[in-house]
Amino acid sequence: MAGRSSRVQGSNVRFDAEAAVAHLCERDPKLEGLISRVGAFRMKLDRVATPFEALSESIIYQQISGRAAETIAGRFRERIGGGRFPPPERVLEATDAVLREAGLSRGKVAALRDLAAKSLDGTLPSMARLRAMEDEAIVERLTVVRGIGRWTAEMFLMFRLGRPDVLPVHDYGVRKGFQLAFGRREMPEPESVARRGERWRPYRTVASWYLWRALE
Repeated sequence: MAGRSSRVQGSNVRFDAEAAVAHLCERDPKLEGLISRVGAFRMKLDRVATPFEALSESIIYQQISGRAAETIAGRFRERIGGGRFPPPERVLEATDAVLREAGLSRGKVAALRDLAAKSLDGTLPSMARLRAMEDEAIVERLTVVRGIGRWTAEMFLMFRLGRPDVLPVHDYGVRKGFQLAFGRREMPEPESVARRGERWRPYRTVASWYLWRALE
């Protein structure tokens, strides 16, 4: 694991990923074994977008395949935004019929409308404001939106804001990766992952990324 190039390749996170990997290896020998097998940390942040756009994409992609979601997202942009991602005003102006024609379920139409309304009334903070907020405060603000749960908020923290210390303990991939990496016979409970994760602070995002890689 010596040398920066062997530990971090292609990552664009906003924290010191080299220091994060070194910290995890020092604090947890078993996790170090997984890190050694997986190799370089390559997590990349998604392109910068407004919170409305980022969370709209999260809603569209929920519970369907990536290919189907891409098709629906394309129709959503074309029919509501004229080829571009529509602003919240356009979503509220569009009829249910038009939104449904894009392939959105009734539940997702309702969620997108709620997200649009909360974007306009200030319930959903701007990206600049979110960057200044603590992680848990962001989770609390995002989860008041219909269709946005804790998992979606945690993914936003990790892949949009690049927060270094997020551990989505209810995520199946994190728990399954933990089971494989730590040689557990059964799938660990979220509480078990959280307890082990205390030694990974303040870089639990990096540990989560490696646990996901354990499934590969």
